[in-house]
Amino acid sequence: MKKLSISLLAALSILASCNNDENSKNEPEVLVNENPGTFKEIGSITIGGEAAAEISAYCEKTKRLFTVNNSGVNQIDVIDIADPTKPLKIGQINLATYEGAANSVSVFDGKLAVALESTTNKQANGKVVVFNTSDYSLIKQVTVGALPDMITYSPDGKFIMTANEGEPNTDYSQDPNGTVSIIETGSYTVTTLDFASFSGQAAALIKDGFRVSKVAKSFAQDIEPEYITISDDSKTAWVTLQENNGVAKVDLTSKTITAIYPLGLKDYNTAENAIDVSDSDDKVAFNPWKVKGLYMPDAISHFTVNNTPYFVTANEGDAREYTANTDIKRMKSLKLDATVFPDAATLKLDANLGRLNLVADMGDIDGDGDLDEMVSFGARSFSIWNGNTGKIVYDSKNDVDKKTNELGTYDDKRSDDKGSEPEAVVAAKMGNQNILFVGLERSDAFMVYDATNPTSPQYLQTVKTGDAPEGILFIPASKSPTKRSLLVVSSEGDGSVKIYQPDLR
Repeated sequence: MKKLSISLLAALSILASCNNDENSKNEPEVLVNENPGTFKEIGSITIGGEAAAEISAYCEKTKRLFTVNNSGVNQIDVIDIADPTKPLKIGQINLATYEGAANSVSVFDGKLAVALESTTNKQANGKVVVFNTSDYSLIKQVTVGALPDMITYSPDGKFIMTANEGEPNTDYSQDPNGTVSIIETGSYTVTTLDFASFSGQAAALIKDGFRVSKVAKSFAQDIEPEYITISDDSKTAWVTLQENNGVAKVDLTSKTITAIYPLGLKDYNTAENAIDVSDSDDKVAFNPWKVKGLYMPDAISHFTVNNTPYFVTANEGDAREYTANTDIKRMKSLKLDATVFPDAATLKLDANLGRLNLVADMGDIDGDGDLDEMVSFGARSFSIWNGNTGKIVYDSKNDVDKKTNELGTYDDKRSDDKGSEPEAVVAAKMGNQNILFVGLERSDAFMVYDATNPTSPQYLQTVKTGDAPEGILFIPASKSPTKRSLLVVSSEGDGSVKIYQPDLR
């Protein structure tokens, strides 16, 4: 084994491992000369079947992972990774007594925060429950908004934030506001913010690519927060509004939502954005099509270069499918404008665009009952945006689907929907490089990029994972049980938790 050359860089800010996605970045890193393009699986554990391993958080104090397990149970599984090559389940935290089901977890300084949606009424307010990571004893439980879908500690540990999706019930008789909750960890005081103050900006936002459902009872009810990332100084948060195709900016000092950034549309009618659109043509063929995509990001992360903040989005896409409102239809079932699409009959063939899922209530620009443009779900990519302006600075184009096709994990049966479905993204510091890890739900892989230059990230590698990776967790060398960087991938399709480590240079 090579001798490790390890030195302490007191000025280097890092991602602290006691947080599942926004690991604390305010402690000195142990610099290990690792190659970020060489991650390999070193350990694996299966904790159940489908939905058994969704999101994991790591506690440095106990060397344990805390993993959401909703596979016929309602619990957090505790996994000892003191030896990451031999992960061992050592316990669980039963959540049934709290009348909630876990969606997300985060850890800071020996405390585990769990986001729970109500199991008695999904549209009711949810909870955050905080436990001690050493003995699993209850520390506190507080009420947050409806359907808390993601939770994270701020890097300084002073706040816990939840993205409360506020989904409607199937007939829209109940449709709570989408909200963001901010919990002060000293007093556990909760501030829950909605988006009602932006209703007057709805028309301008929609013009720039923001999406508001045609059946929404109000602007605030239609907003659906999905995921949060918090700046290194714990003063700013960016929140994905997935179904709305936007990102919100939150000031944690004043506890206010200061901006909504519409993300616009991606044009697939270019060679660099060429996509595979059919699951019925018995081949994988990337071609330009006269189609656009809403970015509709799921996960979000961030990094800073030359004092400029950037946020990174995994552009999964997501439809609304309820009895009272289904906004997804096959292209071949919709009427196309004959002038814009003179070859409509050919386009509607299953081997062409006929099978592609489109946003049913978008694209009729002139209001005459036919589509002047075709709009699909997701962007089949990850993107980097300026955190101060919300303007895009980079998109991975069709790299995600092409690279997984080369790896042999691309699922052609998802071509008519959202392709590889980028679901997770984590930005991490490795040495002096900003590294991005992007999890692909339908292609069962993660990709690694060097984003040190945010306008021109460099592809490093694609690595196979378990089935349907949901959560990606980076553990920096300074917090790792082995003092080597680790990547933990939790996959809800097969209930596996896999641990990856890079080679030394």
